[in-house]
Amino acid sequence: MHYSEKVMEHFRNPKNMGKMRNPDGIGVVGNPICGDMTTMTIKVKNNRIEKIKFTTMGCGAAIAVSSIVTEMAKGKTLDDAMKISYESVIEVIGELPTNELHCSKLGTDALQKAIMDYYAKKEGKKPKDKHVEYIGGRRGRCYCPYCSSETSRASPYCSKCGKPI
Repeated sequence: MHYSEKVMEHFRNPKNMGKMRNPDGIGVVGNPICGDMTTMTIKVKNNRIEKIKFTTMGCGAAIAVSSIVTEMAKGKTLDDAMKISYESVIEVIGELPTNELHCSKLGTDALQKAIMDYYAKKEGKKPKDKHVEYIGGRRGRCYCPYCSSETSRASPYCSKCGKPI
């Protein structure tokens, strides 16, 4: 399966990529299967995401999806931005290869964590340390990035193809 033109466009020319000074909210997530890491930062004004940035270390799909999520969230109310799901991202970009579906969850989870961090700060709660929250594959299951077979989170190797994960 090939990437959609939308994915390729956002991979070649990512939108809202970079670091933000003094963000109102920060969300950091990673995936232990493929090693992708995403950090999403937001500035909020009048309960809307006024500015949003991301940094992603990972594959082309992870970068493209993070870019697309920022475009989907920019200007939205916080409540509407929280409703952006990985399924809605897939609807916008078309399909992704099975072994890269987790990329759509990385961007949305980072966005939701950034919004939750904003709310915690607004309520005067001490922000949690910026440790990475790891997410699994789609719907809580993990998949080998090489052969797409379901794997155990605890296993360092795929039981089907034998490659390290």
